[in-house]
Amino acid sequence: MEAAPLVLITGASSGIGQALALAYLRKGWRLALVARRSQDMQAWAQTHALGPAQCQIYPADVAEVDSIVAAGQQCLQEMGLPDVVVANAGISVGMDSAERSDLNVLARTLAVNNIGLAATFHPFIRLMRERGSGRLVGVASVAGIRGLPGHGAYCASKAGVISYCESLRGELRGSGVRVVTLSPGYIDTPLTRQNRYPMPFLMSAQAFANAAVRAIEAGHSYRVFPWPMAVVDKLLRVLPDKLFDRMMAGQPRKHRQTPI
Repeated sequence: MEAAPLVLITGASSGIGQALALAYLRKGWRLALVARRSQDMQAWAQTHALGPAQCQIYPADVAEVDSIVAAGQQCLQEMGLPDVVVANAGISVGMDSAERSDLNVLARTLAVNNIGLAATFHPFIRLMRERGSGRLVGVASVAGIRGLPGHGAYCASKAGVISYCESLRGELRGSGVRVVTLSPGYIDTPLTRQNRYPMPFLMSAQAFANAAVRAIEAGHSYRVFPWPMAVVDKLLRVLPDKLFDRMMAGQPRKHRQTPI
């Protein structure tokens, strides 16, 4: 009997990652779940009565290249080559470049959101190319379109995700391996609940996950969620700098890690 398709998801202990795991579980897929908080993933798997044939847990820190690469290699050995790899793990912390400690915040954000994404894909690229199929999915953000005051680390990292995935898509063109970039707007997760500013078009994590799975299956190169945010995305791209800067003046900033 042929094994069910396999998806590997990073950042699977909560929020979007956990919602994606549930969406794929409902479709009958096997799950390889990766995150630092392995106990949370184990508890989720037990809640859904998942055995090792259906779900494997791989503790890893995506900011550490050797850690996330080792998790991917272990998945290959134990479960085989995934059909879909979702690099979802990410952090979002406000920063102020005038504060020395926030340079460390920037470094950590780029390590998780950018280096970690590339390291997540690394163990699977050559094998997917040889097989002639697969989906590599990068979770970006509408925040990657323009730089928002106080969001320097997060916006820069998500802009990097968009550009990196675009580059990788060109490299893998014609190989049968599709690169999909997902750019959510505001999704209701523990991460966004800390925000102290309005979040228009707020979308539940499960609604996003269900829509994201459909986009991944269709092999879309770039999708924004929810659809009103796709309109915002297009407007932000063409908005003149003077008007954009005026709109951003005085807007609340994202919480810093160590507020002063």
